[in-house]
Amino acid sequence: MTKPDRSAPAIPTVQVIERIFALLEILANREEAVSLKEISEKSGLHPSTAHRILNDLAIGRFVERPVAGNYRLGMRLLELGNIVKARLSVRDAALAPMRELHKLTQQPVNLSVRQGDEIVYVERAYSERSGMQVVRAIGGRAPLHLTSVGKLFLAFDDPQRLRTYATRTGLSGQTHNSITQLPVLERELSKARQYGIARDDEELELGVRCMAAGIYDDQNKLVAGLSISAPADRIDEHWLPKLQATANAISAALGYKPKEMRAIHSAPSRK
Repeated sequence: MTKPDRSAPAIPTVQVIERIFALLEILANREEAVSLKEISEKSGLHPSTAHRILNDLAIGRFVERPVAGNYRLGMRLLELGNIVKARLSVRDAALAPMRELHKLTQQPVNLSVRQGDEIVYVERAYSERSGMQVVRAIGGRAPLHLTSVGKLFLAFDDPQRLRTYATRTGLSGQTHNSITQLPVLERELSKARQYGIARDDEELELGVRCMAAGIYDDQNKLVAGLSISAPADRIDEHWLPKLQATANAISAALGYKPKEMRAIHSAPSRK
């Protein structure tokens, strides 16, 4: 048996990515499908190499094969583009209102979106005067069930999807306050649906509490969440109307027209 030549250099990941970019650019420059032969000639790649990469891209729906041997850009790129567009629109609409809310509360204000089983922080308004020791960086992630914004997204999942999430993640906790039992989480989400507000009571990290309100688009879809983070002993329930009003203003900028306004002044805090 011939032993593999371990001295032979592996193909660098960057080289593969460069080839993918080159192939996508070729397809992007043509409205109609492009033949493998032409793609090979324009990219300088051997037909078998181009074929292999294109087939892998087709598996992920980044490339389509309308007929054998011809390729065009796939619908997955459109889907991802729409996601990016939506997030950029939310950030554009949210930034100024977030800064105003921060001025009113003097606490960090976070804008987050859902990505799979996590929320991703995409923008924040923050200053050193808040007294917060830990501030989530833009691009940071956290489990849905441990965060106020994450709970908003889970609250609108159907029961089966919520159970699947609980099974998949195990509802693992990070502090002694973390909700790790599905029945307890379900009760928490029921309150979030009722009042349109969700909370994190030192569940992600000790010493930090959060409250969140949802941001909706012109299709009445929950697309992001706005949250205020504060030291646990400084959280102020009087921030709720300001938080909801800011979230409503951002939603309105995205074209959202609520059927009815939620009354949040009586929304109870979780003990």
